[in-house]
Amino acid sequence: MVETDSEGLLFTTRVPLGVVGVISPWNFPVAIPIWKMAPALVYGNTVVLKPASETAVTAAKVIECFHEAGFPKGVVNMVCGSGSVIGQGIANHPDIDGVTFTGSNTVGKQVGRAAFERGAKYQLEMGGKNPVIVAKDADLELAVEGTISGGLRSTGQKCTATSRVFIEREVYEPFKEKLLERVKQLKIGNGLNAKTWMGPCASESQFNTVLSYIEKGKAEGAKLIYGGNRCLEGELANGFYVEPPIFEDVDIQMTIVREEIFGPVLALIKVDSIEEAIKLANDTEYGLSASIYTKNIGNVLEFIKDIEAGLIKVNAETAEVEFQAPFGGMKQSSSHSREQGQAAVEFFTSIKTVFIKASK
Repeated sequence: MVETDSEGLLFTTRVPLGVVGVISPWNFPVAIPIWKMAPALVYGNTVVLKPASETAVTAAKVIECFHEAGFPKGVVNMVCGSGSVIGQGIANHPDIDGVTFTGSNTVGKQVGRAAFERGAKYQLEMGGKNPVIVAKDADLELAVEGTISGGLRSTGQKCTATSRVFIEREVYEPFKEKLLERVKQLKIGNGLNAKTWMGPCASESQFNTVLSYIEKGKAEGAKLIYGGNRCLEGELANGFYVEPPIFEDVDIQMTIVREEIFGPVLALIKVDSIEEAIKLANDTEYGLSASIYTKNIGNVLEFIKDIEAGLIKVNAETAEVEFQAPFGGMKQSSSHSREQGQAAVEFFTSIKTVFIKASK
């Protein structure tokens, strides 16, 4: 209910958006479609899922679960094919009332442009170049574990993965030593093995992309202090496994610092203050997730105020996600919309403002 100066009743109500197009990536072929489709369906919409071509079979199994649960025919749908044909077709289709997309910046902008031009609602979750700041008062063990988990788990193949690590000069060497010691202990192998910590790159194409960035880093003058080689031991030689590369002596303008790699690549950067770290962390087109490790509440408040990121972590890794809270980024990481939590109702419904005046 809303107050009104006129005689009558004024209130707002929400109605389903209608038909929602869901365009999802390959890196989380179950989780991402579900976290888009579930709220869309809860708020009364129907959905058309366009999964990544690499994970179409997994997506089909997800759709089967909805059908087995008794969803009426036509409520949950899936169309497979290339993004340039099917994905763009969904974005352009006049019967699609809203499009929710997760993927690369290039494709996301195309989807958003197509939806905007015909007046459809759109939601874009795109890339990240996520920083960690390690303050001189940080718990270094915690910071190392968070950096490794955030940067290397899932082989760095997620938009919230840590890629840039800004360390205050006073603790740079001890942090680096602890990081290298811990990384050397990680077991690389088949993801179906319970003892495996880091699996392979998802495809040959992604594997070659990671290797090309490693070569760019070395060619541009960054110092490779660990990893960077293809794993050739035993059965690993038959897959797309890479030793996680760690660089130092990195310039902020280097390619490995500027571009999203979508792989297990860490760049260590020495700084003289938290202010400098925040300034350098913000020197990117992205703004998805950012983390600081510190015991100083002043550092925390400065970080929260000044960092340009939609997800802010304190003494926690960049890649952790709480599904009940709004998710999304700033700058080129997002269309400035959010997913999950209260943000879900904002996107998957439309508001109607209603004024009722009694008839005499």
